[in-house]
This record gives sequence, structure tokens and C-alpha cells, in this order.
Amino acid sequence: MAQKDISYGYLIFLSVVAALGGFLFGYDTAVISGTIAQVTQQYGLDTIQQGWYVGCALIGSIIGVLFAGVLSDNLGRKWSMLISAVLFTTSAIGCALSVSFDQLVVYRIIGGMGIGVVSIVSPLYISEIAVAQYRGRLVSLYQLAVTVGFLGAYLVNFRLLGWSQSGTVLANDTFQLIFMSEVWRGMLGMETIPALLFLITIFFIPESPRWLIVKQQEEKAAQILTAIHSSHDKAMMQIRETKAVLSAEIEHTPWRLLLRKDIMKPVLIGVAIAMLGQFMGVNAVLYYGPSIFESAGLAAQDSLWYQVWIGLVNVLTTVLALFIIDKVGRKKLVYYGVSGMIVSLICIGLYFVYGSSLGLSPILLLVFFLCYIFFCAGSISAVIFVFLSEMYPTRIRGLAMSIAGLSLWIGTYLIGQLTPWFLQTLTPAGTFFLFAVMCVPYILIVWKLMPETAGKSLEEIERFWLKKSDEVAD
Repeated sequence: MAQKDISYGYLIFLSVVAALGGFLFGYDTAVISGTIAQVTQQYGLDTIQQGWYVGCALIGSIIGVLFAGVLSDNLGRKWSMLISAVLFTTSAIGCALSVSFDQLVVYRIIGGMGIGVVSIVSPLYISEIAVAQYRGRLVSLYQLAVTVGFLGAYLVNFRLLGWSQSGTVLANDTFQLIFMSEVWRGMLGMETIPALLFLITIFFIPESPRWLIVKQQEEKAAQILTAIHSSHDKAMMQIRETKAVLSAEIEHTPWRLLLRKDIMKPVLIGVAIAMLGQFMGVNAVLYYGPSIFESAGLAAQDSLWYQVWIGLVNVLTTVLALFIIDKVGRKKLVYYGVSGMIVSLICIGLYFVYGSSLGLSPILLLVFFLCYIFFCAGSISAVIFVFLSEMYPTRIRGLAMSIAGLSLWIGTYLIGQLTPWFLQTLTPAGTFFLFAVMCVPYILIVWKLMPETAGKSLEEIERFWLKKSDEVAD
């Protein structure tokens, strides 16, 4: 497709608006880290209550994922994102103004529901409006936004904590409570700003044209596709191609279609890579990095500083992946990245075995971790939402993504609960050796079972799974 035939500015605008959901995902997930000590002290939480405070949003995320597919397939991608924006806004304001610990937990669960919905619908929307040759790059904007959301939360927590300790007195009693005397409220409440921005900008984007075609609203779909392709003829060609693929599914309800052997295969593959990706160590490093560094003999302050470096490399490498994912291809990124992850994880494990006896510098451990994050952010973290958003048939894409997304969140929950046990029982060295072993089935699944989807239309990918042609074969 000629470059002049695509309205790149419009495509980028639509993708950035949807990617704002990723920023909220990252912020809502990471902001909790700066509030744990304060909330624990204020409400006198025991260890079980503290764990509930940290983990309650994950329960909301699982609920959100369960409903995301049904919402997006019935109400549309746009309105589902709107619902998530309302959930984020309600959660942020509610957390800032909550009057009890139970109320705070309720609002955190509401925010978690927003995370669950947006983690499915935002990359799905971007995938469906994107042109084939830039789809990976545009969907990767979502993952980039997630990493920026993490950093944004850390920076807001740092700045607000410093401001609250400055002794400034605000004229408004409510602001004094939120930003000074109980600053954790401000940390959670600052999410209101990006949540409202997300809520407002959603009204300026159209519905997914592919969803409109499924709902037989072809005239609206043609208008949107014409704006994207700057050509009515190309818009009609896209509609005809999508309808041709849909005609093969028309006799099936979504659930019956899901149970077809040729459709169940990509669903199970998506579940496998979503689940396995959580057991390759990335969330263990992002969530428990300071504790892991401290176990290597570092002071707490140094551990937090090392974690900042990990966050920065995570963001910068995601930017790099965004520019190369459509040129290199999804599968090659996985081959190179996961191979690098295996080497890095083995090096980390060996450091914990021999580092102390050999007198190795902790800086070397940081280098190994940064290498691991580099390879991880440039491969599995960059491609997972791209894979999941493009590998399923249009008619059941939301439902299938919800199933894969649910497995991802279950994996996240399990690794969050099991990592402390791994570190204690298997030792840090054994834990990272285990993560290295878990990389092997992931790379084998992508190698043997996944098609290369870079540069292919969603309809071509669907035909691959439906066995109607071999256009997407390796």
C-alpha cells in the first residue's frame, strides 16, 4: 500500500488515545508501592490485611477481564474503553476521599476492574484500526504506555512525598488532607487527571470498523476506513475482505465458533504464551527487585536506585521494540529476546551462587538484571499484546482475548504469590534458574505453532487458523 494512501496522523491519534488506557494500567498497578507503608500505619493493618490491600486490585482485574470480551463484542470497543475510563476515574476519586479501609479496598477493586477491561480492549481496538504493515508498531504503543505509567507513578509518589514533608500548609482543608497529612490519598488520587483525559478523548475517536462490519453497520465502517486509507475504494476492498472471512463463521454462535478445533488451537496457544510469560521472571523482577537486590547484600537505598534503572531500561527498550517489531517480525524478536533472557537469568543465578565467594561487585548483578530487562522488554513484553490482539477471528476476538487475558492475570497472581516462596525455598539462585527453564517451552511454542503475523492483514491471519489458505504460513 502506498504511503500516500494512509492517513498516518489520524491512525496515530486513534492509537495514542487507546494507549492512554495502557498508561492508566501501568499507573494504577505501580502507584500502590508508594502507599503501602502509610496505609498500613494509618489503619493498623496486619500482614494479611496488607496483602489484601496490595492484591485486591488484582481481583478487580480478573473480574474486568471476565467481562471485557462480552462488553467489547456486544457494546463495541469504544464504549468498553469508555466504561474502563469511568471505572478508573471513580476509583481515583474514591481512593482519595475514602473514609475507611474497607471503602478504600472497594475503590481499589473498581480500579482493578478498569485495568482488566482496558488490558483487553485497548490493544484490541488498536489492532483493528491499524494497517497491516504498522500494526505491530501501533499496538506496541499500548505496552509502551504501560511502562511509562509505571514510571509516572514512581515519579508522582516521589514528588508528592517530598512535598508533603516540606511543611507547606494549604488553605483548603480537603487538599491539606489529600496532599499533605495523608499524602497516600494524593498518590492514588492523581490518577484522576489521566483518567479524565482518557474519558474525554474517547468521545473523539470512532468505533472499530471491523466491529461495525460484524454488526452489519457497513456504511459507518466505510466512513472510518475511508478516513484511515484516504480512499473509498480501499475502504470498500477492506470491507469485502472482512465480510468474506466472516461468511465462513456466520453459521456459528461465538461460543460454538470458539469450540471449533481450528479456532480452539490459537485460543489455547494464546493461553499458553500469556501464562508462561509470567513465569519467565519479569514480574518477579519488577515487583520484588528491591528485595532481591537486598538479598545480595545491598542497602535498601541502593536497591531502590537499582530498581529505577530497571524501570528506565524497560521504557527505553520498549521504545526500541516499537520501531523494529514490524521490520524484524514478532517471531524473530521472541527468538533473539528469549535466548538473551535465558543467558541473563543463568548469569543472575550464577552470581547468587558464586558472587559472594568470588567477591564480585553488586554492579555486575545490576548489569545482568539490566540485560535481562533489555531482552525481555524487547521481546515477550513487546509482542504479547500484539500476538493476542491479532491472532483471533474477528467475530470472537474480544471473547478469545478475554480468555487469554484471564490466564495472563492468573499467572500474574500466581507469580506474585509464589515468588517470595521461591526465593526462600529455592534460594534466589534456584529461582532464577527456574525462570530460565520456563523460557524454553515459550520459545518452542512460538517457533513450532505460531505463524509470523508481521505485515499480514487480520483477515489473512484468520484464514491461516481457519485452514482456508496458507498465505500466512512461515
